[in-house]
This record gives sequence, C-alpha cells and structure tokens, in this order.
Amino acid sequence: MSVNIIRTADGWWRLDGDQAVRIDTTAQTTGHLLADRAAIDAASGTGTSVSELELISPITAPCRVVAQLLNYRSHAIDAGWDPKTLQPTFFRKSSASISGPNDPIRQPPEVALLDYEIELGVVVGADIPIGTTVTDNDLASYVAGFVVANDVSAREIQLTKVQVYESKSYPTFTPLGPRLVLLDKDELRRLPELRMTLAVNGEIRQDQTIGDDLITPPAEAFSRLARFQNMTAGDVLLTGTPIGTAISAPPKAIQKIGELVPPALKWKFFFARQAKNPKYLSVDDVVTATIRTPDGSIDLGTQETIVR
Repeated sequence: MSVNIIRTADGWWRLDGDQAVRIDTTAQTTGHLLADRAAIDAASGTGTSVSELELISPITAPCRVVAQLLNYRSHAIDAGWDPKTLQPTFFRKSSASISGPNDPIRQPPEVALLDYEIELGVVVGADIPIGTTVTDNDLASYVAGFVVANDVSAREIQLTKVQVYESKSYPTFTPLGPRLVLLDKDELRRLPELRMTLAVNGEIRQDQTIGDDLITPPAEAFSRLARFQNMTAGDVLLTGTPIGTAISAPPKAIQKIGELVPPALKWKFFFARQAKNPKYLSVDDVVTATIRTPDGSIDLGTQETIVR
C-alpha cells in the first residue's frame, strides 16, 4: 500500500487522509529519510490538518535531477520527430531549480517564452552504481516512489543558445510535490495507468495517461544512465512530458523555408511567431498539475504554482 510523505520547513510528515502525522526522524535529506523506513512506518498519533501546513519540496537539494528528452510519443511527434527512430536522451537540471509545490515560479526578466511541462518524477531509493542493469522485476529495489514535477523551460534560451541546462535550471524551474508517494513492487507496475493533467488558469493544456505514450520506461532509462552516470537515494529522474506544451514545431512548409534562410533571419521569424502564442506563461498565471490513477489509489497530489 502506498505511503504518502510531505515535508515542511521543520520536518517530515506521513499522510493519513487529510491529516498529517509527524515522522520521528533526524533525517535532513530525502535520501536519509528513505533510509529510515522504520521511522516512516512507526509514525502514528494525533494528526495535524494538512491545510494548516506550509509544504515545501519533498525532494531535498543538493541532489541529481536527471531528465529525459522527448520521451513521450505524442510530444515527439508534435516536435517534428519520429518516435521510432529516437534514442533515449538525457540532460541535467540544477537542483538549485527545485522549489515547493505551492511556491511561485519566478520569470527571469530576459525570458519571454516561459513554458511548462508536467512530468512524472521517479525518486531513487537506493544507489544505482555505474554498470547496473535495472529490470522491471527489480525496479522496486532501486526506486522509492513518484512525485509530481513541472519542468519549466525558457524556450528562447534553449533554442538560440542550444542550452538545455541553462534554460531549465533557473531558480523555481523545477517545482516538486506536494507528495512523495512511496510504492511497493506491485504499485510501481501501475505506472502506465497514471494520468498526468496540467492546467493553466483552469484551462487543461496537458492531459495524458502514460500507457503506450511513454517511449523509454524507468527500468530501461536507469540501465542506460548507469552506463555513464551513477544515481543515489534521493535523486530524481524526470521521465518526459506528453503533448500540450506551449511550444510546437512549425508546419513542414515553414520548416523547409527556414532551412533556406540565414539562421538570424530564421530565428527572427520564429520568435515573432512565438510571441503571438498565448499559451506561454505570463505573470499571475496559475499552473495546476496532478498525477493519479483513475481509481485514486495512487495519488501524487495537486501542485499549484503562480507565475511571478
């Protein structure tokens, strides 16, 4: 049965319905908390209403935040790629970009094309040394559970400077939470049932069941990562986003024309077109993100952030 963990500035809590029970632990990091499972299991007593608590990210920094690029078929096609020919691709985000589930997203003054990407965060529960092969059968030996993530992106930085790391690592560009949901082996296998929904000002922009849309699932992703990158407890893998982001590939005809003009002119036309796109985030926009199974037995909670 899943165990829902939340975090405040003064400690860790285990959820029991709408009540939160304090976990008696000295853990200061997510990794240390996961190693103190006895304290998590022993949490009991009088609860506090969750509504009275100010939640922060259940994933502590510093840690490794590794993300998968174009890992959903719908998003890959929308970006102009053939999912059948895509190879698993990873990038890093600075863990300094982690923020809480209700913290504001801060829009840098140099960023106009601010985009959102709901993602399932897979939280590492045990060390994955270089050379490790992870299978679906032993995934629970390495994965603790899931968390809601929003991979906020500065698109003009990403595209013109070819700087994925910079464009996705500004402070507050990785809201995580509200819950870290710890799952057992059978529950981890229900990943395909999870439905990811993101809305901006109440308008649903992304709404996708992971199902067959996911290209490279966590076990294979961790095995490939382990060829060159070790992971440790408390690290998080962002598994990609489905269709519905503000940015979208231009029509094929426009792409062909773009190949014939100088890069400076191409980008000028592209950004002039993007500037008219109302889907990019603006100050005071409210972004709501949820991930859960249809029956609600696995529910990562609701993340609500405001652009400032």
